[in-house]
Amino acid sequence: MPEGWTQTVKGQHLRGRRTRDTKPELALRRAVHALGLRFRVHRSVAPRCTPDFVLPRYRLAVFVDGCFWHGCPEHSPTQFRGPNAERWEHKLLTNRERDRRNNQAAEMADWQVVRVWECEIRRDVAAAAERVLAATRSRDG
Repeated sequence: MPEGWTQTVKGQHLRGRRTRDTKPELALRRAVHALGLRFRVHRSVAPRCTPDFVLPRYRLAVFVDGCFWHGCPEHSPTQFRGPNAERWEHKLLTNRERDRRNNQAAEMADWQVVRVWECEIRRDVAAAAERVLAATRSRDG
């Protein structure tokens, strides 16, 4: 793997990107709140596992996954070009591995995990919120 990142004009828009309180995350939280669900933001559910928000009453951990960063099957690039191609492939692979570890850690701590793609929220935030609501019903039994 190359030593460090090579700065490129094409990659400038990625610098300083938000990791918390992104537009899709805020939109989903508003929609979930409008359904009457109450949550806590960025609470740890297991060591090194902090979902975007949790619904403690239902032990439900919700992650909002950005299409690019988490490998959305519909929108994430399958090939990278340029001087950082190998590093990008490694970065996204590492992100997906961390997501799997977080799912496993949360589930081992008796939390149900819901992962919502950024594109799902952009396409239909109400449907994404309904998916979260449906998950609470499966835990409420």
